[in-house]
Amino acid sequence: MSHAPAVLITGASTGIGATYAERFARRGHDLVLVARDAARMEALASRLRQDSGVAIDILPADLTQASDLARVETRLREDARIGILINNAGTAIGGSFVEQSTDDMARLVALNATALVRLAGAIAPRLAEAGNGAIINIGSVVGLAPEFGMTVYGATKAFVLFLSQGLALELGPKGVYVQAVLPATTRTEIWQHVGTDVDAMTNVMEVGDLVDAALVGFDRREPVTIPPLHDDGQWNALEAARKAMLGNIVNARPAERYRSPA
Repeated sequence: MSHAPAVLITGASTGIGATYAERFARRGHDLVLVARDAARMEALASRLRQDSGVAIDILPADLTQASDLARVETRLREDARIGILINNAGTAIGGSFVEQSTDDMARLVALNATALVRLAGAIAPRLAEAGNGAIINIGSVVGLAPEFGMTVYGATKAFVLFLSQGLALELGPKGVYVQAVLPATTRTEIWQHVGTDVDAMTNVMEVGDLVDAALVGFDRREPVTIPPLHDDGQWNALEAARKAMLGNIVNARPAERYRSPA
C-alpha cells in the first residue's frame, strides 16, 4: 500500500492521461483510472502494476453521461485515499463555429468544462478540510488565443484557466494546490477528432515531454504551467498587465470616452 496520496486521472486510457498514470506510478502513487475504454485501461494498469507495484483501480465512465459522472463524483467525495485529481479528459471538434452542430458543441462543453468543474467540486471540500492535496486541470494555450480559430474549444480552455486561477486563490490558503497546465500542439489522439493528421504538423510536442515538463511545474507549485512557452517573462507580463487593471475596472461612472456621442 502506497503512503503517497492516490491519484485519480480522467481520460486515462491514452495520451496525456496515460502518461500521467505512468509518471505517478513511478513516484509510488496508487491510481484510479477513469475513461471510456476499459480494455485500454486494463492493459495500462496491468503493465504499471507489474512495473511499479502500485494499486490501480479501473473506473470506466463516459463523463458526458450524468450517471457515469455521478459515480466518479461519489468516488472523489468518499475515497479519502485520493489526494490528487488530474482533470485531463477532453475533446475537440472540427470545423468553424457556423459549421459545428449545436449538439456537438454541447457535448464538447459537457466534457471539457462541466465534467471538469463537477469533479473539482466533488473533491475540493474534502481536500480543503484535510488541508492538503492537489487538483491539476489540463487546459490549452488555445484558451489564450481566439486567433487560432477553435472558438468553442478555446472557450472551454479559457474556462479551465480562469477556474484554476480562481480555485488557487480560494483553496491555496487552505493547503490545496491547484495547477493549470496549458499544452500547445501535442501528439495525442485528439487530432483524429478534428480530422487532422498530426504527423503532417510542425512544432508538435511529444506527450512524454509535455507531462514531464508539467510535473516540473507541479513540483515547483506553479499556478500556471505552459510547457511550450520559452520566455516565461511574456506570461508574467500578461499577468502583471491584467492585475494592473484591477483597480481601474470598478467605477460608478462610465469612462470618459463613452460619455459623448461618437
